[in-house]
Amino acid sequence: MKFHVLLIALATAMPIAMAQPSQRAEIWKPNKKGSFYLYWGWNRDAYTKSDITFWGKDYEFKLDNVVAKDRQSLYRSNLYLNPATMTIPQYNLRFGYFFKDKYEISIGADHMKYVMKNSQTVNMDGHIENSGTPYDGQYNNQPMVMDTAFLMFEHTDGLNYLNAEVRRSDALISVKYFNLSANYGGGFGVLVPRTNTTLMGNRRHDEFHLAGYGIGLAGALKLNFFKYFFIQGEAKYGFIHMPDIRTTYDKADRAKQHFFFMQYNVVLGAQFQLTNRVKKEK
Repeated sequence: MKFHVLLIALATAMPIAMAQPSQRAEIWKPNKKGSFYLYWGWNRDAYTKSDITFWGKDYEFKLDNVVAKDRQSLYRSNLYLNPATMTIPQYNLRFGYFFKDKYEISIGADHMKYVMKNSQTVNMDGHIENSGTPYDGQYNNQPMVMDTAFLMFEHTDGLNYLNAEVRRSDALISVKYFNLSANYGGGFGVLVPRTNTTLMGNRRHDEFHLAGYGIGLAGALKLNFFKYFFIQGEAKYGFIHMPDIRTTYDKADRAKQHFFFMQYNVVLGAQFQLTNRVKKEK
């Protein structure tokens, strides 16, 4: 009898106790609705092999399984921290907003660099006619050395992926001044590379051009500290398709390629609350 009375008393008391105002200080939730953030950071990238097709008025050929790598600048404070030069290294810039608790939408620029490895040997298939160079002829999966006299091919200013993303954030650890969370999601965007190319003795071409699109998945660990600041480590994996790449000053000269990319980022940011939904409880 006494046990049943005790259970009834506890069942009655618990909702009352939970309804009482807490004596704790303000609850800090950096991933709540109404928060927005801005971050800047740097990336390293890796790319799968890619078939690249080049064409113009008197030629069309395909290079099979071309190897490429990124080109991150060596660290120098006057390069990475100088506003006049800080866009030279591979960087990430993003602005985001939490439109719902735990859910964010963002837009950003991933400035990668894609550099075809010089002097590699690849199979070449196609034809070149009337170029006035030693490269005229028919090619049937013929091994070809990629020397710079024949071709230099780089998206080095850069492989610019302008994209929008949606991510979910889940808190892992929260203490007074620190919050560790994981976020994950995906996005899509367009590629506006500034392709640095010399092809069969033509003048170097290096202009921005809308070349294609990309899609990707992202995951990150984010450490918020002292309410307004955070550092975040990210990994992205995605696909890029560029069917319309400019290669020379002649608009008839184009190229196309597609490949998968891996991107690893470290970014620093600031986060602010537009709405004050969680107030200090008295």
